[in-house]
Amino acid sequence: MLPFYLFTLFVQAQIQHLPGSCSFESSTCGYTSDPNFLSWTLNKDGSFISVDPGLEDQDGAVLLGPSMEQEDWSCLRLVYQLSGSGFLQVQQRREGESFDRALWSTQTASDSWLISSIDLQNSTEPYRIAIDGRPGESKGSSVAIFEIRINPGYCLECDYEESHLCGYRNQWNTNVNWYRGGGAARDTQSNIPYVHTHNGAGHYMYVDSVHAKTFQEVAKLVSAMTTVPISGCLSFQYQRGEERGNLFSVYTRDQAGQYQELWRADPEDQSLNDWTATTLEWIPVQVDIKAPFPLQVVFEVTFNSPRGGHVALDDIAFSPEFCSAETEPTFDPSIANCDFEMGFCHYTQDQMEGSPWKRVSVKPNIYRTGDHTTGAGSFLLAHSRLSPRAGYISRLLGPPLPGNMKYCLRFHYSLRGFLQTDQALTVYLQGQSGIIQDRIWTQNDKSRGVWIATDITFQSPQAAKVVFVSTCTNFWDCGSVALDDISVSLGDCLLLSVPGHCNFEMGHCGYIQDKEDDKGDWVRVRGPTPTSYTGPKGDHTTGVGYYMHIEASNMLPGQNARLLSSPLRGSSGPQCLRFFYQMYGSGTGELSIHLRQDGKDVLLWKHTGEQSITWLKATVEYQSDQQHQVVFEAIRGSSIRSDIAIDDIVFESGPCPGICCPINVIQPLQTRIVLNCFALCNLLTHGSFYFSSTDIEVKMTHSPGNSNDIE
Repeated sequence: MLPFYLFTLFVQAQIQHLPGSCSFESSTCGYTSDPNFLSWTLNKDGSFISVDPGLEDQDGAVLLGPSMEQEDWSCLRLVYQLSGSGFLQVQQRREGESFDRALWSTQTASDSWLISSIDLQNSTEPYRIAIDGRPGESKGSSVAIFEIRINPGYCLECDYEESHLCGYRNQWNTNVNWYRGGGAARDTQSNIPYVHTHNGAGHYMYVDSVHAKTFQEVAKLVSAMTTVPISGCLSFQYQRGEERGNLFSVYTRDQAGQYQELWRADPEDQSLNDWTATTLEWIPVQVDIKAPFPLQVVFEVTFNSPRGGHVALDDIAFSPEFCSAETEPTFDPSIANCDFEMGFCHYTQDQMEGSPWKRVSVKPNIYRTGDHTTGAGSFLLAHSRLSPRAGYISRLLGPPLPGNMKYCLRFHYSLRGFLQTDQALTVYLQGQSGIIQDRIWTQNDKSRGVWIATDITFQSPQAAKVVFVSTCTNFWDCGSVALDDISVSLGDCLLLSVPGHCNFEMGHCGYIQDKEDDKGDWVRVRGPTPTSYTGPKGDHTTGVGYYMHIEASNMLPGQNARLLSSPLRGSSGPQCLRFFYQMYGSGTGELSIHLRQDGKDVLLWKHTGEQSITWLKATVEYQSDQQHQVVFEAIRGSSIRSDIAIDDIVFESGPCPGICCPINVIQPLQTRIVLNCFALCNLLTHGSFYFSSTDIEVKMTHSPGNSNDIE
């Protein structure tokens, strides 16, 4: 293990630390190792806690904090070190959930102690902090934590009284930089100001121009990236000398590195800010932040000469309320979301020209695909092939989106019949005047007949509408364009890892093969399966990504393949499992879902035989009060046309939405069996329901559409 360099924090007596804080000097302060994983070890000599680097178990070690209930917003500061290689993640564990919620993670190695800042949103429900540490396989790798501090307020807030500077860092420049000033010890000849708090003995940040060498020397003080979206009022105090020799500005910086100016000091500031007058007051500033996505705040000073003066900064605060009651609330972009299951939502069509998009629901076959949302729902279709003339155009207009904001547009589309696809589907921005402003995306892929996902990051200086345009250039090069599942969010299109969600794009997400109880394997692949007339043409997530499937040509009839989830925590309430599956082929066998606990399986869901050529959505509700695993089992059918695939698995706490009945139904059989609402839905919709336990296994049958034959 590489040596640890001790990190000393200066603790002020007036700093308030909330429950869950720990310096690990003589104890772990109520933090314990999760017994289901490796253990953390307290090093009393060095006052830190670490994971033994000599173990190669990839399950890692989970450190659980005491139960907390923070009714007010708070900030967690973590002093940590990764030596060699490894992984460290801070999570939130709530009662009744099988998966922890990721708050922050890193894989950046360092030979010194580092600090992270993590916002803890206010919550009336108790929760525990779970810290997952996993040393790498390289020699000397280790994961260690020196201190955990939880303070009231937002992580953006800072009075610079603690040496960690609340996660703010100076972006190093050869000539001009931000420094921490103030304190009881002070040079009486200095023209740097006294802080206006703590009786003049407190601290602040400052930058001066004395070492500026070139024109427009820039010094930047950058906050840590917020871990949750925030919008509200940012306030701070500043002093500024020789105002005509410097420029002081405040920006936000998003995860994609894009800057947006929030505020700039007035170049005509009066010389009342002259720092040689020690009796003068600091100037307060308030500015609204309207960016509900992770960001950094950047305080930037530019000097034009060594006589550019100084800028000082102190008492940064944040409120979730906007600075002015007249400030318009942050725009909710979900108004532009639509899966077309209940209609066109807020989308309209240009009725003056062209042909309209049609909302359809089709039975999937080898010539047509079902919708992307469920496989059996509705989507929009532009039938260019039906046009008797060239220049056939279909336009779909979204709701107005405010200007000067950054958006992420996501949607799925499918093309059939086009030879050249450059105009088959195009996305534009249309201004308030109704004039097309800009083309932000053009489809340049070949016709595949599968749902393809795309995302577009765009920004408009003025209010605009998103317009989807499908064009048929001539009679001989026409086809059909399908559109589904449109969503709009603020910020850049960045894919985030969500606990309990797996689309197999980055790997297996902890799913493993059951080598003891099966004869075949689930295989992670992309594109179509090798056998004709069976299996999907592409994955469900993006159309060109990965999914899991069994290749029937490599198995014998009746052989099975079992895929096990990572261990899931038990809970007292219901859990909801959602996933997409594809069972297409004349010899398709069986797909079933089992709950595995104490070495025994309980059947939760089962489908047999060919279901559809498209991806279908499945929803399974279950309950387990102890640690368990979910098993996806596929059985090969009678022929090689028996490929079975799964994709986009999601685990969520609580009952499954959209259940068919409001109460549980008790079935009067030889043994009383309680059916939950989802089980009854399966019975009424699909004609069968399976229940099994250690003592009894029952199959109930029913003719869909006839409720009289349910006993």
